[in-house]
Amino acid sequence: MKALVYNGPEKIGYEDFRDPSLADAREMLVRIDRCGICGSDLHIYHGNNPAPPEITRSNEPGYCVGHEAIGEVVEVGSEVHRFRSGDKVVLSGAVGCGRCLPCTSGQVTRCLNVVRCYGLGHSLQGCQAQAIAVPAADFNAMKIPDGLTANQAIMLTDNLPTAFFGCRNADVVPGKTVGIVGLGPIGLMAVECAFTMGASSVFAIDPIVERRNVAKSLGAIALHPDEAAEYIREVTHGKMLDSAVEAVGLDKTVRMAIDLTGLSGTVSVIGVNLSSAFGFPMGQSFGRGLTFRIGGCSVQHFWPELVPLIQHGRLHPERFVTHELPMSQGAKAYQMFAGREQGALKFVMDPSR
Repeated sequence: MKALVYNGPEKIGYEDFRDPSLADAREMLVRIDRCGICGSDLHIYHGNNPAPPEITRSNEPGYCVGHEAIGEVVEVGSEVHRFRSGDKVVLSGAVGCGRCLPCTSGQVTRCLNVVRCYGLGHSLQGCQAQAIAVPAADFNAMKIPDGLTANQAIMLTDNLPTAFFGCRNADVVPGKTVGIVGLGPIGLMAVECAFTMGASSVFAIDPIVERRNVAKSLGAIALHPDEAAEYIREVTHGKMLDSAVEAVGLDKTVRMAIDLTGLSGTVSVIGVNLSSAFGFPMGQSFGRGLTFRIGGCSVQHFWPELVPLIQHGRLHPERFVTHELPMSQGAKAYQMFAGREQGALKFVMDPSR
């Protein structure tokens, strides 16, 4: 089969790759119809894989990348009960065993057996390929629900659940004032999620004017980072925000989210931050009584809430897909995404081309 392969920093190759096969009775094979590039994939692209190398051999090139895909089931193991050949499915970017207590309670990122994500290294190959073997398939996949388009479905693999999780972790409830720092696809979906959760005002912050304009079209107050603190301080009469969601993963944007949050507020960080030396502002956070949460999303846990919101027109994740390309142009797609070219937000690729 063909796949996109990491061959070193800024070297993504469209190459022949070994066909997947069933390793145990709980797996299924899926022919991938569409795969996406996530903002976190850029860490890998630039040679800064966020995964522990001793677990994933992530520093060794030659593995397939990507963790977002939808497709069609072609073969199931004898212990797969929810799917059969021909089913159209969404794959969760977060992969758990489906049997331990954390998995069964919805905390997939705390899985006691396989804390993994596709495409971070050699231990679990990625989804930017023509086919993939899905471990613990009954737990790590879902049939594409009625009425959902392909671009809506692919957003359920990671981006939309992560945005929703970020807002949930920020304690967004009706009447709250919310700041979203970083307006990539996940940040923009967080804007939409915050309104869906009842936020009274959403302040959307990003240096790129095109992205601010998208946030403005969603009803947010769009601000450049240089003006955000002063503007929010003025309009809130010094109270600042109830909640902030950080969706970038840089020290300065995490610090901005903390600075914008007022007394007893909540900061939620969903951007992947690779710094080991972030100077957490203990005194400021203690004085304000802030709640600070950071971590990855247990994707499967949020599907039951998100699917009806899409089906009933409350969320429109498909609007953030800006580019659809053949997977054979994957290297170009990564370059464009990394360079934020041509209004780049979400790239979706067709592995058949």
